[in-house]
Amino acid sequence: MLSDKSFPVIEATLPLVGSRIGDITPKFYARLFAAHPELLDGLFSRSNQRSGNQQQALAGSIAAFASHLVSNPGTLPETVLSRIAHRHASLGITEPQYQVVYEHLFAAIAEDLAEVITPEIAEAWTEVYWLMADALIKLEKGLYAAQANGKMWSPWKVTSKTPAGTGSMTFTLEPADDTPITEALPGQYISVKVTLPDGLRQVRQYSLSGDAGTSRSFTTKIDDGGEVSPVLHKTVEVGDVLEISNPYGEITLKDGNGPVVLASAGIGCTPTASILRSLADSGSDRQVLVLHAESNLDSWALRGQMTDDVERLGAAELQLWLEEPQAGSKAGFMSLREVDLPADASLYLCGPLPFMKHIRNEAINAGIPATKIHYEVFGPDIWLAN
Repeated sequence: MLSDKSFPVIEATLPLVGSRIGDITPKFYARLFAAHPELLDGLFSRSNQRSGNQQQALAGSIAAFASHLVSNPGTLPETVLSRIAHRHASLGITEPQYQVVYEHLFAAIAEDLAEVITPEIAEAWTEVYWLMADALIKLEKGLYAAQANGKMWSPWKVTSKTPAGTGSMTFTLEPADDTPITEALPGQYISVKVTLPDGLRQVRQYSLSGDAGTSRSFTTKIDDGGEVSPVLHKTVEVGDVLEISNPYGEITLKDGNGPVVLASAGIGCTPTASILRSLADSGSDRQVLVLHAESNLDSWALRGQMTDDVERLGAAELQLWLEEPQAGSKAGFMSLREVDLPADASLYLCGPLPFMKHIRNEAINAGIPATKIHYEVFGPDIWLAN
């Protein structure tokens, strides 16, 4: 918790720092990469830096953490920290890097708030930073310790590359060495490292779309304006070796017997398909409601897998929304107002951010507690920043 000395300082300055954090973080990253350009090679996403998404996500996480300390003394925002820790672990973030971030972040704060910052304010915000950093370091050490190996990256060979709906591709991999395999949980993701045409290595996270456990397959939709997916789709071939991380991600199927609602749109079906596959493989008797939205039927990347798994589950139901409707589907965009949601359901949600905001709001209005709504964001979590 915040010290008695820092609490009133943070409470008083949070509105100011919160209003400026969006301007501070770009200055921080400019300083960081000027001092450590190597961090863009295989760690930070160049695309997210260009778009501003990474800056926005960092700003949101700091502001959310500080706000929680003020509003909920004596506790930490566990959900926020867990999400960040899993993402950090998938990138191989190490404890010494937090000192590097501190140095350049606080130089950026001092620059931006030069007219108002005092030693007392700087000391209080330093305490906030290290409370957050120490909590993340502890969580990340626990995640690393739970791995079946001590490696951040291991080589896996592509054994198949299969079209999966319009513009999407499923990659299946097998180990290329004898590194012990960490078992994946349904809904988790891996980081995939690729070398771009200019020689820079970049990393992206992809949900495991098939079986969990020790197998590895992921499905990705090509982004013609992106950097990594075009290389995967157009350059990587069967027999090539990719560097991938251990599996991470806290949005996994929770134990219990209650109803499960899996709601997805577009390529957001990948983590929900993995959860659905695990339910089908285990012969679960839980009530399962699968909701999916697409532009058209041909675009549904995991159509065959998901429909087959629904059929294997006696208590499962599939509802489909298509912008170009066909027989058996609903027209337009998904709305939970058209769905008879089971009581006491847990909702797992993935898709474009506007879709998830809309469905989450409808779910809460329908009586599903926020604590039972689990969502996965592809890329930096800018939902938190908003």
